[in-house]
Amino acid sequence: MANIALLIAGGSGNRMGQSIPKQFLTVNERPVIVYTLEAFQKHPEIDEIAVVCIEGWQAVLQAYANQFNITKLKYIVPGGKNGQDSIRNGVYELEKHHNADDIVLIHDAIRPMVSADIISDCIRVTREKGNAITVIPCAEAMMQTEDGMESIGSYPRDRLKRTQTPQGFRIGDICDLHRRALDVGITNSVASCTLKIEMGEQVYFSSGSEKNIKLTTVEDIDIFKALLMAKRSDWLKE
Repeated sequence: MANIALLIAGGSGNRMGQSIPKQFLTVNERPVIVYTLEAFQKHPEIDEIAVVCIEGWQAVLQAYANQFNITKLKYIVPGGKNGQDSIRNGVYELEKHHNADDIVLIHDAIRPMVSADIISDCIRVTREKGNAITVIPCAEAMMQTEDGMESIGSYPRDRLKRTQTPQGFRIGDICDLHRRALDVGITNSVASCTLKIEMGEQVYFSSGSEKNIKLTTVEDIDIFKALLMAKRSDWLKE
């Protein structure tokens, strides 16, 4: 049974406010997407990597893969008009080359701090349960609001989980899910886990980390740089 990482790098990153897509921003002389690719390249259970890439950046991505020796990268797939579209493009491409019970880990290319433990646990739960959504506890008090300005209610945080990626599925199952979603008119679900829920199906949790941040704003880049420095300090102590 093969394990394939599917990195979603189809977005333009408008919220970051930069002139190039955020997955290709350089941090410490290395593009963000390369950190993410390396996490899966180094993981012994990952057999292949596919990337759904924003239009016009495919050659750049391949050049980076060559430069940084990402030998597991096998497929570069065009992005879609939204996240659901991009993921569908990616899993449909993998379906052409793999068995239905092979596992795909769908991961945001802009989560470059994903750890080996997170990847391993996602694979483990997917094998055992059929899918795995990487989550972390909700530590903050959660307030309900109608207008975004005020609240008169809260929601118990022990009943909430914050989702991350990777999100693991069997290739046959996730392709079937996308086909059925299109049939009922669901075209812009925000994530694979929400698509699964919207289709009335159960999801299972694997373990994430507060460090597994998604680089959405300039502040996130600052946090990422700090985490890289902390990681480097750990290496120095060994």
